[in-house]
Amino acid sequence: IKPFVFIITCILYRIYLIPVVNYKLHLPSGECEFDWCDGLGMLILVLAFTYFGLIYYHIIKKYFGSSINEKVIKPAGTKFLEDHDVKFGWVILKIIICLIPLIAALVYIGVDTIGSSHRLISLLGLFVILAFGFLFSKHPRKIRWRPVLCGLGIQFVMGLLTIRWTVGRNIFQCIGDKATIFLGYADEGSTFVYGEALIKSNTFAFQALSVIFFMSFMVQILYYYGAMQFIIVKLGWFLQTIMGTTVCESINASASVFLGMSESPLLVKPYLKDLTKSEMHAIMTGGFATVAGSVLAAYISFGVSAAHLITASVMSAPAALCYAKLFYPETEESRNRSDNIVIEKTDDSSALDAATKGALAGIHLVLGIIANIIAFIAFIAFLNGLLSWLGMLVGVEGFTFEFILGKVFIPLAWIMGVQASECEEVARLIGIKTIVNEFVAYEQLGKVKSTIVSKRKFESEMIATYALCGFANPSSLGILIGALITMAPNQRTIITEVAFRAFIAGSATCFLTACIAGILMPDDYYYEFTGSDIPIFSNTSTL
Repeated sequence: IKPFVFIITCILYRIYLIPVVNYKLHLPSGECEFDWCDGLGMLILVLAFTYFGLIYYHIIKKYFGSSINEKVIKPAGTKFLEDHDVKFGWVILKIIICLIPLIAALVYIGVDTIGSSHRLISLLGLFVILAFGFLFSKHPRKIRWRPVLCGLGIQFVMGLLTIRWTVGRNIFQCIGDKATIFLGYADEGSTFVYGEALIKSNTFAFQALSVIFFMSFMVQILYYYGAMQFIIVKLGWFLQTIMGTTVCESINASASVFLGMSESPLLVKPYLKDLTKSEMHAIMTGGFATVAGSVLAAYISFGVSAAHLITASVMSAPAALCYAKLFYPETEESRNRSDNIVIEKTDDSSALDAATKGALAGIHLVLGIIANIIAFIAFIAFLNGLLSWLGMLVGVEGFTFEFILGKVFIPLAWIMGVQASECEEVARLIGIKTIVNEFVAYEQLGKVKSTIVSKRKFESEMIATYALCGFANPSSLGILIGALITMAPNQRTIITEVAFRAFIAGSATCFLTACIAGILMPDDYYYEFTGSDIPIFSNTSTL
């Protein structure tokens, strides 16, 4: 039945394409612009990617993949790697291979920052954060530099593609716009249930969080059909091949781009009981360093750029492995190999069953977010009241928790590349994200964006967006510890032992990503991106 349904679908798709092209050709010349992100251009891209995938997996890989691998790739690799006579030369070659991209990146940065040397401050921040990881590493003499350097390399390349390359930037902007439109359909359901007044007033619990039900609904359906597993396994294979990390670490890191910190480990749940301390640390770091796709819409609703959020989460996946292996190097032998990892299928009986479970699963996530936000905001208010009272006794006004955090994190904000006049405001947001959570921080960012008005106003907003894009906060620490102990009770001691280090590593990963964004952001990017002199992050009244 499946081949028959697929053939009919392909035929219908191509038949539909004919009137679309005909309609486009008969439009007036002024309206016949070709847009790859919409209309006919998007339709052609979908068709091209679909047929490329079919040809590769059903023809090239099926009939020629094994012969190419056995006759070309494996013999060449075996002959090269097992030649003990050139062992010393192989070590030198590996060093050169690692150094060439590093030197090329430094040369590029040096040339690119001519005339805008302030961006070198972000480069200083990059080295400071890496030096912090090395100095406080659990086993500094056991660090394997391949995952560290490769993770940084992937981050840098992603930054070039999405920040400096116009085509790459347009691709991610298109993805961000489509994600915003797609998640915006959740408003129809929430409006029907809660009423238009609550949704139009942007009440957080009803408008921003309702999209989580829709996203959880869709993700569970994709799991039922195996689409999510396919994407995650392929990304995990890519990270494992490039960075040399283990299978579980790589799969979890790639999954954390799409799933939450407590959902990603479910993909490798049968193997959690055998993970080493370093592997468990890497899995927890990946959870803290990224945000789930299901909650991106909540941040977008605060006015945060969807393109930057997606880019930040994707860039932080390899960076999390990079920093995890720097902060807690592997000293044990992993028992999980690529040939014994099998991703389990869902136990859903049908697509309808999967959709229902997905929607119901969103209840726990939404309630957990609401409960933590209420509790922690109340706690911060209590601290502010106590600090204000203590300050009042000595004649100091405005002595609050935010005031203290705004001072403590100023050096961090500055080395990430934030303009000096805006460091205190960005530092306050980083403090709120670290102590409370990223929801409150992004909500505050949405309120203060119009006050960030320096010459690098757009870059400061962007750096703040990247620095806040992670789950590293005390409530998430408790959630992840509880989730992992439930999945692997025998690892309780290891989980609690590495949790706080993973919390620090996850935060540092976000700051590392923000530094790379600060390095690559040119002075004219704001004007090139917006095409006007109006801040892209201004509120509606300002626009």
